[in-house]
Amino acid sequence: MPDSTTKIIAIDDDPTGSQTVHGCLLLTRWDVRTLVMALKDDAPLFFVLSNTRGMSAGDAERITREICINLREALDTMAEQGHDIRPVIVSRSDSTLRGHYPVETDVIAEELGPFDAHFLVPAFFEGGRITRDGTHYLIVDGQPVPVNETEFARDSVFGFSHAYLPRYVEEKTAGRIKVDDVHRFSLADVRGDIGPRLRALGGNACCAVDAETQADLDNFAEQVLAAAGGGKRFLFRSAASLLTAFARLPPQPVAPEDMAAFVRDGQPGIVLVGSHVDKSTRQLNHLVEHCSITPIEIDLDRMLQDDQALLRQICTRIQQHIAKGRSVVLYTSRGERHFASKAERLAFGDRVSNLLVDLVRTLPEDIGFLISKGGITSNDTLSKGLALRTARVLGQVRAGCSVVRCPDDHPRYPDLPVVIFPGNVGGDEALADVFETLTAKKHNDGEQAVA
Repeated sequence: MPDSTTKIIAIDDDPTGSQTVHGCLLLTRWDVRTLVMALKDDAPLFFVLSNTRGMSAGDAERITREICINLREALDTMAEQGHDIRPVIVSRSDSTLRGHYPVETDVIAEELGPFDAHFLVPAFFEGGRITRDGTHYLIVDGQPVPVNETEFARDSVFGFSHAYLPRYVEEKTAGRIKVDDVHRFSLADVRGDIGPRLRALGGNACCAVDAETQADLDNFAEQVLAAAGGGKRFLFRSAASLLTAFARLPPQPVAPEDMAAFVRDGQPGIVLVGSHVDKSTRQLNHLVEHCSITPIEIDLDRMLQDDQALLRQICTRIQQHIAKGRSVVLYTSRGERHFASKAERLAFGDRVSNLLVDLVRTLPEDIGFLISKGGITSNDTLSKGLALRTARVLGQVRAGCSVVRCPDDHPRYPDLPVVIFPGNVGGDEALADVFETLTAKKHNDGEQAVA
């Protein structure tokens, strides 16, 4: 009789979904061989980094379908080898409701369904995102603000008008799913017994889930997995906190404050800021004002004129400062640009991404660490700049900020610790705090930063 294992599989539209877990694999490739390897891994979950949030809807659909087709073949391969995997599929996306919904969940349902229901669970407690009475909020200066009243709702690609999730669903599905057709699971529901309701769902019903604390999602996840064990098939569109509830991991083995132990030889490092949201800009300014670090702007107007000349100039400046023992923060020109169409905005984003990838590929080989700020920036850093096929999450250096490490046989950066720092996480001081944590050993050893 084959063994049966539940495996949580997160198809992640950028690499920040691992921000509440540890010990699991991130895959930047999704060929069948790599997926089988991940299915055999001891960790209860893994992430497939699709990076679709940085793509057009058409490309997001194509990539998601490719992942699902390969995943289905990988699951069949495991079954042939006597391993019956019960997959729990999570379409992991942004806690501020940006992303290709319902494109991705529709494709997953087509290729890996049928599902009895799909659940929207955007709560992300480490980032101050909660859902109450069907409305999704961001905690700003201690106060809950409906997400449609924040800068994220004005995103030029993924903008939206409603924080009340049933209306958000109706808006994003262009009326295919009506407000009144969305099943709401209130705080009272998720804190009680929802087993009968879960077992009654069918026809890929759309469900919106409230949550204010991790305990809310822990109780929800326990009952969902019990229903799944009884034969129900569910799909999830969620932020990171639901994955914490599903995985039920022990505390991470290395405490956040001890992450400096992974910095290579106490060397200076690089902070790469590609994210352009206001929060990232405030964090960048705080870092430069309060830490011993050299700022170098990546002038995007110059990039449009001669990207290779700009690349050479920046690389020379980085080498000079690292040789003096001084860390560097690289940041793209601030502010969000306006374009005549989504296609033009995405094309410009591709040029920026390509430049950042080239920078990562040519960083000094002896840097001690790398902090990558922004989801799309981080995906490109891992998959293209560092050319990693897989990476294992060591844990979080700060709530919402994962640390991974290059393998010891990496051709350029063996054992380099890399922080995945989402664009929309933390207060103004957060980036500086992470930098100070990673340089703490250097300072504690009495070494002085070079002015």
